[in-house]
Amino acid sequence: MDATTTLTGERADLLEALAAHRHFLRFTVRGLTEEQARLRPTASELTLGGLVKHVASQEAGWVDFIVNGPAAMAAASDPAQMAKWAEEFRLGPDETLDGVLAHYAEIARRTDDLVRTLPDLDATHPLPEAPWFEPGATRSARRVFLHIVAETAQHAGHADILRETLDGQKTMG
Repeated sequence: MDATTTLTGERADLLEALAAHRHFLRFTVRGLTEEQARLRPTASELTLGGLVKHVASQEAGWVDFIVNGPAAMAAASDPAQMAKWAEEFRLGPDETLDGVLAHYAEIARRTDDLVRTLPDLDATHPLPEAPWFEPGATRSARRVFLHIVAETAQHAGHADILRETLDGQKTMG
């Protein structure tokens, strides 16, 4: 199947769901200043720019897992990795909202290409050891793509709450 093939069924549904939830996340950060993208308007550590950065990072990581297996995932037992994950929720001093949005668009293109071209959505890898995974668990590419949809939707909802708290703007309605 090449990139020009019209997709139907499951792959088309996955692409449509990914596009919809990515749109909500990107729409929520429209028109923000760099300062606003870095603000923490609620009791949480979350920032709007950081949420986009986090979603992009997690999507990239899960796609690497589909392609390369568990070796592509960082060890949850590594304190440096835990600190890196925490930093995903904030824009660094040299990062901009436009920059993380552009990076997210690149990640999304890679994911969408994989949804279109992966030979088998049932291709499965064992999950690495982590406190949030059941020992011995596996994930198919299909389930990973569904996880990316769910994570994007969840964080788009978080972003909507942050934006409404920040300046009253809403993603929908």
